[in-house]
Amino acid sequence: MTDPVLILTMKWGTLYGPEDVNRLARQVRHHLRRPHRFICFTDDGAGIGEGVETRPLPELRLPDGSGDTRWRKLALFNPDLGGFGGATALFLDLDLIVVDDLAPFFDLGGDFLILRDDDLFRPKPLRRVAPARDRFLHMVGNTSVFRYRIGAHSEIVETYLADPRAAAARYEHEQQMVSDILDGQGLLAYWPRGWCVSFKNDCVGRGLASYRADPRCPPGARIVLFAGSPKMAEVMAGRGGRWYRRIGNIDWLRQAWSGQ
Repeated sequence: MTDPVLILTMKWGTLYGPEDVNRLARQVRHHLRRPHRFICFTDDGAGIGEGVETRPLPELRLPDGSGDTRWRKLALFNPDLGGFGGATALFLDLDLIVVDDLAPFFDLGGDFLILRDDDLFRPKPLRRVAPARDRFLHMVGNTSVFRYRIGAHSEIVETYLADPRAAAARYEHEQQMVSDILDGQGLLAYWPRGWCVSFKNDCVGRGLASYRADPRCPPGARIVLFAGSPKMAEVMAGRGGRWYRRIGNIDWLRQAWSGQ
């Protein structure tokens, strides 16, 4: 019998609630037929339903008095991570919607695979005035969706813990640090473009086109993300439109969001 694959997510604070975890777990069950374990690392497991394994948030020694949680996900690179060391896992943020089969995220070869952050945004030609910075940002992965072997890259969290203030001075957030370290080792690889798409930039028509047609799911998309604004909660609440961008009927997205 095939060992279950691991799906990981994290919830801390009050921005997301237990139903966000339960909803994502339903989406995964609907779109991943192979045996799997859905694990949520959290500071509050109340209300999280059956089928989700809750574990305490992995330790990350932030500087004394620091309330900066941009680095929290670095704890996923702890050597053991609650007894899961050596297992292959797919991490998913809570603010995304699974719309198609997740099996290819496990089938694709590679040591470490991540979403290229630039794939979620339209080209930024002005960034080219600083070529080195442009190259760096084009390399950066988005840690909303990544697959890795637990414990294989503990040097990431060790580098942070050696000098958290230096990390904060050099990088804007954890995904830049993760990407820079793994790219330097030649281990950074990306999901095929189109597997993970931006709701605003890939599903909604641009400008007047948004008034001529409702948002649609691009062919081949497997996960819809909400990079920038509007956020998922806004869209699901019927908000997020602008005079220059209409958000019309999203019944297909609501159905996927519910996990049905």
